[in-house]
Amino acid sequence: MSTTEGRVSAAELRRRVRANQALQAKTQELAAADVLSKRQAAQAAADAKEAADLAAREAVAAALRLFDNNVELVSELLEVPTEELEREAKPVTAARAKEVITALRARAERPRPRRSRPPRPAEGQPTTPAAEHQAVATVADGQADAA
Repeated sequence: MSTTEGRVSAAELRRRVRANQALQAKTQELAAADVLSKRQAAQAAADAKEAADLAAREAVAAALRLFDNNVELVSELLEVPTEELEREAKPVTAARAKEVITALRARAERPRPRRSRPPRPAEGQPTTPAAEHQAVATVADGQADAA
């Protein structure tokens, strides 16, 4: 701040101090709110990661049971070390693995949703959307003729 203005009144000094304090308080509020939102986001991410890890462990246990506990085969198919598969499957109970297998079987038995296709065009009708519109040719004089 330059002192070329001359003397600053006491009222102006008080106004500047209050403005500075208000800015500081607003900055502190924003920092606290930022901390809270970041911590909530981190907790949500940690919860999602834990749920994904649990689902992955359960999937490994179910796959091993479906392949008659042939760790080498599953390891080769998934390109995952056998030690890692065994470590992931170990904390999952047999009952939970059976529940996962039951859910997989139920999902496999459900009919796959089919997208409805538009009806096929009849013989002699154009097959592409562009062909549905008449082709237009421009002649030398700038007029358009239907082809």
